[in-house]
Amino acid sequence: MPFLGGALLLVGVPALLSFALAFTRYDALGPPQWVGLANFTEALRDIRLGAAIHNSVYFIALAVPLRLVGALLLALLLNRPFRGVGACRAAVYLPTVIPDAAYALIWLWIFNPVFGPLNLVLGALRLPTPTWLADPATAKLVFVGMSLFQIGEGFVILLAGLKSIPREYYEAAHVAGGSRWQAFLCITAPLLWPWLALLTFRDVIHSFQYTFTHAFLMTGGDPYYSTLFMPLLVYEEAFDRFRFGVGSAVMLLMFLLTAVMIAALYRVFRGRGYADAA
Repeated sequence: MPFLGGALLLVGVPALLSFALAFTRYDALGPPQWVGLANFTEALRDIRLGAAIHNSVYFIALAVPLRLVGALLLALLLNRPFRGVGACRAAVYLPTVIPDAAYALIWLWIFNPVFGPLNLVLGALRLPTPTWLADPATAKLVFVGMSLFQIGEGFVILLAGLKSIPREYYEAAHVAGGSRWQAFLCITAPLLWPWLALLTFRDVIHSFQYTFTHAFLMTGGDPYYSTLFMPLLVYEEAFDRFRFGVGSAVMLLMFLLTAVMIAALYRVFRGRGYADAA
């Protein structure tokens, strides 16, 4: 109850107020003025909104599947006990607890086109050295790559899911002559499906917010709006231009886009769980 009360007070009430502001003109200096759908019309006419939606969907379409696959492979690899498995599991989770600002600055140094270690290594190997964050063709890929190292939560959840599968199932499959690949397809994958569905829903919602700090510190939405994601656009409208109504309208559009994606994913995952009696 304390947690739910805090979430309602600190998240629910501000969200409802923000939704109400989406239909008003408000600059934090005077009282809000009702303008109906004018903020949505203005936001939809802004070319930055189209770029922000494209960039956010692009990031989700690439990052979410790759993060799930990476977390699953690491969970499978580190599920069995061996010497040093605890240190390996901790190493997988460690990037997840690094503060977002520090994490962004670390990658800003890594992808520096002049003295960054990545381009120094590529140059030593006689490979191309892209300008990374200065090139619209590679800038979004930088954010996707960064997200693949912060999969500790998904890794822990899938590891718990693997631990919940009874070993008797695998022993029966081995006695029946099944290979490891067949055991994965017929036992592991179906029983992990609910866990994968949970992580997919969580990652889609989280990915909309994940890019804000990194884009704000590393690129500011440049070059040519190629890293302008929807949370950053909301921030610019509300706190740079003091157009809280337009910023709230963009936030509401982001909420609706998230709801559409979650509804589509629900139709994909619906009915693919399992029952104990199966």
